[in-house]
Amino acid sequence: MNDTILKFGYPNLLIKEYKFWTLLLRGEQVTLGALVLIYNNDVESLSEVSKEGFIELKDIVIEVEKKLKEEFTYDKINYLGLMMIDKNVHFHIIPRFSTVKVFGSNEFIDYGWPLLPILENKNLIENNTLLKIKSLLNKKFNL
Repeated sequence: MNDTILKFGYPNLLIKEYKFWTLLLRGEQVTLGALVLIYNNDVESLSEVSKEGFIELKDIVIEVEKKLKEEFTYDKINYLGLMMIDKNVHFHIIPRFSTVKVFGSNEFIDYGWPLLPILENKNLIENNTLLKIKSLLNKKFNL
């Protein structure tokens, strides 16, 4: 476990733990269902990810795309590996939507569509809504 995993809300926002990666719900919902996938080892360069970690990453990407598509019917999906402030290897997974999505009583807007996601413009939601999204995805990913 590394500092980036803890900073992104582990264990409160945990969706699923894998052997080499940890999947968390992004506390700031840039779009509905935004996630962060963090490599468990304390490395700061993508080239330091083990071969086994890359193999597992392929399987995780397949699972993420399938399950987010089933649940939220995104139009596109973006993976951002920035590692600027949070230096450990991680990817922000941003489902992209051409229209407003509704979850409960909340509307979620993809402020950057159809261009780059705008990370500064997040959908403001109450903590209980965030926890409902987390619970839904936690169940879906851990069937």
